[in-house]
Amino acid sequence: MNIVLPLKQHVGAPCKPLVKTGDLVKKGQLIAVPEGLGANIHASIYGTVDRINEECIIITPDKQQPEAYIKIKETKDNLKAIEEAGIVGAGGAGFPAHIKLNTDLKGGYVIVNGAECEPLLAHNLKLMEESPEVIIRGIKYIMEITNAAKGYIAVKSKYKKAVRGLKKACTIETGIEVKFLPDIYPSGDERVIIRELLGVVLEPGKLPLEAGAVVQNVETIKHIVNAIELRKPFITKDITVAGRVQSGRKGKVFLDVALGEPVGKYIELCGGYVMPYGEITLGGPFTGSAGNEKTPITKTLGGILVSMPFPQETRKMGILACECGAQEERLREIANAMGAEVIAAEKCKRMVEINGRYRCDKPGECPGQAEKILSMKKKGIQVLLTGTCGD
Repeated sequence: MNIVLPLKQHVGAPCKPLVKTGDLVKKGQLIAVPEGLGANIHASIYGTVDRINEECIIITPDKQQPEAYIKIKETKDNLKAIEEAGIVGAGGAGFPAHIKLNTDLKGGYVIVNGAECEPLLAHNLKLMEESPEVIIRGIKYIMEITNAAKGYIAVKSKYKKAVRGLKKACTIETGIEVKFLPDIYPSGDERVIIRELLGVVLEPGKLPLEAGAVVQNVETIKHIVNAIELRKPFITKDITVAGRVQSGRKGKVFLDVALGEPVGKYIELCGGYVMPYGEITLGGPFTGSAGNEKTPITKTLGGILVSMPFPQETRKMGILACECGAQEERLREIANAMGAEVIAAEKCKRMVEINGRYRCDKPGECPGQAEKILSMKKKGIQVLLTGTCGD
């Protein structure tokens, strides 16, 4: 079972390999660096470089896999350690953490996103429940880096065990608090977090910096702590496997799995499939995409979800896209899997175009869509496929 490490696991351009075919590599060794915006990539195992192409480095593992890893080099400060470790956001687009945190908040806010917003995903929740002290230490490091005055942990009140642990860990710290998010989708959206915690409404395309804040998700905080305290590069990932697997619909959480391993390995570790099954969805139910058993685990992959087979549809279909739920490309992918003919497409009335991308102007506040649906009905649709999170 080879390890496949994509050269693009982050926002920006693909990284440039530092190794060549036949090279022996050690776990933690730096094997690719960004050319421009991006983040370092390190070997996640001991092995031999089998081949390199434009998209990835493929490594054949050694039979023996010691626990020890090559530590990142000593750095002059913690921000540089985060850069050396190749840390990117562990969910979403994978924005490089050292760039996001290279700012002076001048008394602003560090916010940890603990919404665990996508249904079925549970690895961030497990980390909050079992290691709340890691979250606190990570907030303190980021507050020092950014000169922030306050640290908030944004979490849903229904996560009672996590809330208890986090509040207890906060009692010995000043300037760090637990704050509650509404139990809605998409409460994990950065603009929703800023709106709910700080009372600032950010226009589409605006970043939390506009409100004097930076937001990092729970697992990203863990990797930051590992880089600073253990000099560990970003070579492992926390994931949730759920859906039609033998371990049960709610699935199983795996912590610190090696980057580059195939998702099929973790389906097997859940006992394999429940028959019949359909798509392997990478990510969450709302914003995930289709994958297969050979798809490698990357820095941004959080969920491996096995679905029911898609129902087949012969009626003429319309699709209604949403930023928070599913964009048009994903809905067309699902429609194709259903064998459907798409004859009309609309976007949620809250969608606005920002720099070529459609964004929701008020995430979490969903309007009625009668006008859009009636428009498609006039075009002849007989059935609707929608990704709007309120529907």
